[in-house]
Amino acid sequence: MIKIGYYIIFSLLISCSNYGQLKFVTALPGKLDECSGIVPAGKDGIWVVEDHGNADNLYRVNFRGDLVKNFEVTNVDNEDWEDLTVDESGNLYIADTGNNGLDRQEFIIYKLPDPSVEKGDKIPAETIKFRYPWDSTIKEGYTHDSEAIFYADRHLYVLTKNRMQPFDGKTYIYKIPSTPGRYTAELVGSLQLCEDRRVCVVTAASLSPDGSKLVLLGYGKLWVLSDYTGDSFAEGAMDMIDLGASTQLESLCFKDGKTLLLADEERAGSGGNLYEFTLP
Repeated sequence: MIKIGYYIIFSLLISCSNYGQLKFVTALPGKLDECSGIVPAGKDGIWVVEDHGNADNLYRVNFRGDLVKNFEVTNVDNEDWEDLTVDESGNLYIADTGNNGLDRQEFIIYKLPDPSVEKGDKIPAETIKFRYPWDSTIKEGYTHDSEAIFYADRHLYVLTKNRMQPFDGKTYIYKIPSTPGRYTAELVGSLQLCEDRRVCVVTAASLSPDGSKLVLLGYGKLWVLSDYTGDSFAEGAMDMIDLGASTQLESLCFKDGKTLLLADEERAGSGGNLYEFTLP
């Protein structure tokens, strides 16, 4: 009777959840309550980073929610780590691009060697620094805050988080070489997403393994870009998917060609989980 009651309660909790169309995979370890970036770690887990105020660490978590590896990233400072991406050689890139105070003019992306072959508990990082084409801080400007990057063809692409007053629903896509150095980002396009400030800001991005789809994440929405040529992402088709989820979704990556992994931060007793979503 106790076990039956447990399953009834569990089913009720799931049916009343705020996951929407997302399939629950696992709760993330309790210490990782501000997950801000994820990429696949083999077939059974993810690499995870956290944002401002957390350790300068890279974590590996399996699909059962176990913390199985913890690297201290050396030569870095977690001012505001906001996303994570990976290249074809397994190198990881941590985007220290958050700017809630709109007081930063130079931003950093840390390049890490493939962590699956690293030994010990420390991993080194090289530095990619960049500025947007504007040098002066614009207090209400969209050009100085980003929570989303992805890798494609030896370059990193940064998507801005819209901070305009009044809100205009746009995100701007900038391009930076993936080799260590100091750069001015190149504007390659912009997208008009939607007009609701609560959900129409980009919090993560991921490119499909074959490069044919670019998916952007917002608070409860996905934008799927396709039919583009080269890095003219803004010139292709764009479909919006309402996930029906109300948690603080901050992280996104492709698990395979059609399946996405998403993670949210823990807020007010909800979130802090890993989910799956299959693209239609």
